[in-house]
Amino acid sequence: MEQIQLYLITGIILFALGLTVVVTRRNAILTLMGIELMLNGANLNFVAFNLADPNQLTGATASIFVIVLAAAETAVALAFIIRIWRYIKSANTDELHTLGG
Repeated sequence: MEQIQLYLITGIILFALGLTVVVTRRNAILTLMGIELMLNGANLNFVAFNLADPNQLTGATASIFVIVLAAAETAVALAFIIRIWRYIKSANTDELHTLGG
């Protein structure tokens, strides 16, 4: 198997694991971790596509963009989770029924 195929398979496995965590877990922190796994799987695939044609930096550029997006998403999501924790004293998304006080 080629090296690029191994990167792609690993990226797909990471994405599938993240999707499984997002769909099956009810804890907000675990859901956030699943989203991060999905983004890392996408990053790995971008890097693998960049290896296919190293003269163009589109895969690396997209990967850097996704890393910045993931950092911003994590900061905002953790702020939401902390705010929800103050109101309902739980990080389970099933217990969140209303957005208002």
